[in-house]
Amino acid sequence: MFNATVWSYAFYLAISVALTVWVAQTLFKNGRVLLVDTFLGNTALADSVNHLLVVGFYLINIGYVTLALKYGEKPGNLQEAIEFFSTKIGLVLLVLGAMHFSNLYVFSRMRKRALLHAAPPPVAPQERLNAPQAAKV
Repeated sequence: MFNATVWSYAFYLAISVALTVWVAQTLFKNGRVLLVDTFLGNTALADSVNHLLVVGFYLINIGYVTLALKYGEKPGNLQEAIEFFSTKIGLVLLVLGAMHFSNLYVFSRMRKRALLHAAPPPVAPQERLNAPQAAKV
């Protein structure tokens, strides 16, 4: 007998967790270069932060996936099961994308701050800049 709700739940959980693991591993592998640059070559710190980010990513996304299971119209037939599944997976993908871009934003700001902190001053301390002349009209 086809129990659309149970099969939809099982399929949703399996696909959602698989997508979460795939995205986390992709970000972990490819994000290392950005983190090493952000932390000015400190690979131990970059690797540690990268690992902690993946753990947090798993906790938030798998927590969302399991909480979202309860909400929405329960499927009673195959058509409703497909609609249920596509809606749930679509929401999971949106959450994964939002987390990815928020992480990129945070780390790009951290990188910018680290690069500014490590940069030499724009003018040597003993030098002086002349005030710019006003443009004549």
